[in-house]
Amino acid sequence: MSSVAELGASNPDRLRFPRLRAMMSDPVIAIAVLLVAGFFITAAFAPWIAPYSPTKIDVLNKLQPPSAAHWFGTDHLGRDLLSRVIFGARTALMIAIVSVAIAGLIGLLLGLIAGYGPRWLDGILVLTFDSLNSLPMIMFALAIITVMGAGTGTLILVIAMTSFPSYARLIRAQTLALKNSDYIVAERLLDASPPRILFIHLLPNVIGPLIILLSMDIPVVIMVEAGLSFLGLGVRPPTPSWGSILYDGYTSIRSAPYMVIFGGLPLVLATLGFTFLGEGLRDYLDPRMKVGRPA
Repeated sequence: MSSVAELGASNPDRLRFPRLRAMMSDPVIAIAVLLVAGFFITAAFAPWIAPYSPTKIDVLNKLQPPSAAHWFGTDHLGRDLLSRVIFGARTALMIAIVSVAIAGLIGLLLGLIAGYGPRWLDGILVLTFDSLNSLPMIMFALAIITVMGAGTGTLILVIAMTSFPSYARLIRAQTLALKNSDYIVAERLLDASPPRILFIHLLPNVIGPLIILLSMDIPVVIMVEAGLSFLGLGVRPPTPSWGSILYDGYTSIRSAPYMVIFGGLPLVLATLGFTFLGEGLRDYLDPRMKVGRPA
């Protein structure tokens, strides 16, 4: 017993964060963390990292191949492609994080209410969740964009409205599994209010799976934003977007194939980074994970 205490005193992190150390010891997860951190740093410091303005037009230098002056070349309007890719990371991450955060918050609140509330309220909410889930996302997005017009705000609204039902379903299932636990029953016997039970006792125990799902849905949202922007239904020009860069590359693929490559590569890296990070978080937040894994 004394040796364990001495070990904890000499190296407390070894006892407090064994699963975190095991997660970071996996090279795939470590690379994913670096990719995600790189995207966040690029988005946060885009005005200082980008060599040129992403919207500056220089038609005399349009469709220039990669060179020392323009590392990724220029597009059909002479805009620096590297600068547009960098600012596109800011656009993609901003839309993804804001929309996923809004959807996660709505899903968390409604899921807790549905799982802990009366059965009639649960039935109404579940019917609402299933109705929204049954709508094809692209058709719903096209309908909303047709009514409200294309733009960043509309895109965030569409993604949040189509995403929160699945989050609410997850939280509802977790809440139903925990609402009759001994410590919840004890709180009811002590006349604890429903808000106290929901936000003090249930919330910390259901938030873990939601965080994992949110992190794994970020690349999906980035792909949705890029797809709608590719179709001209997402971010409005001249705001840089990876989807609009891909569209510009598609229209000029014979004369400037590098635009498709440099426009698509960030999407691939972002998808890999956030997906593997979500898997790492799943292992870290799962109490059944073995401390010694991975070796």
